[in-house]
Amino acid sequence: MTLRFEGTFTALVTPFKDDLSIDWDAFDKLVEGQLAGGVQGIVPCGTTGESPALDHEEQLELVRRCVKLAKGKCIVLAGTGTNATRSTINASQAAARAGADAVMVVVPYYNKPTQEGLRQHYVDVAASVDVPVVVYNIPGRTGIDLTTDTLARICEASPNVVAVKEATGNVLRAQEIVRTIGSRISVLSGDDTLTLPMISIGARGVISVTSNLYPAEVSKTTRLALDGKWDDARREHLALCNVHETMFVEANPSPVKAALAHHGRMKDVVRGPLARISEPARAKVIAAVKKYEAR
Repeated sequence: MTLRFEGTFTALVTPFKDDLSIDWDAFDKLVEGQLAGGVQGIVPCGTTGESPALDHEEQLELVRRCVKLAKGKCIVLAGTGTNATRSTINASQAAARAGADAVMVVVPYYNKPTQEGLRQHYVDVAASVDVPVVVYNIPGRTGIDLTTDTLARICEASPNVVAVKEATGNVLRAQEIVRTIGSRISVLSGDDTLTLPMISIGARGVISVTSNLYPAEVSKTTRLALDGKWDDARREHLALCNVHETMFVEANPSPVKAALAHHGRMKDVVRGPLARISEPARAKVIAAVKKYEAR
């Protein structure tokens, strides 16, 4: 399989049972639905997968199951980032051994390293594995922003850094990356609501929360935009926007899990310190889903 980091990648949720153990049957069905929906990639153990609440063996098993189910039909991009370089290297190597096609490494959180510290972190992690590395910049969660200049320096030193999940919530940042680094790196939207405008200035796809619910629909929208069919892409994107917005009415992934539970696809259960979505927020999520499906 040629690894092309473009299109729709689903940031998979991790289904739990009432006792907070992983619901493997629900997870397998979720992955099978993604494959049927035609996504380009699946992303276990990211923010949406509640990676901070998963232990090491659970993360590895999630990766293994994705690899087994995907059977080369889509990219398995494993979330492996932590706030320590050594543990990120260990997690990335373990995911690669488990069969992941690539690893996604979030900007180290809490420590607040300098830009030089961030550069060295990514260079060291990339050098430790033989698989592609996707940088994940989400300053709203990590407390620190990876600048475009630092990203460019990482790319110069690390040939296997191939993409960035751009989740600053700023289309101008995506534009700056495309203008500065060009086709050397694929920019992937980290915000479903911004996928269309980001593709319009050169991004190549999205790592999506909404595609847990609607893999075929999100994939269609992304592909239309990448093919330059702007009127059709705009129509599909705007139809999904209310759903996209309600996926973040409270902390991700509680809203999308509520929507999936509404469809009977898994339990509405998250691990602490997250909590189930509030009832007013749940009502907004379900209303958005029903409105979209009734269109």
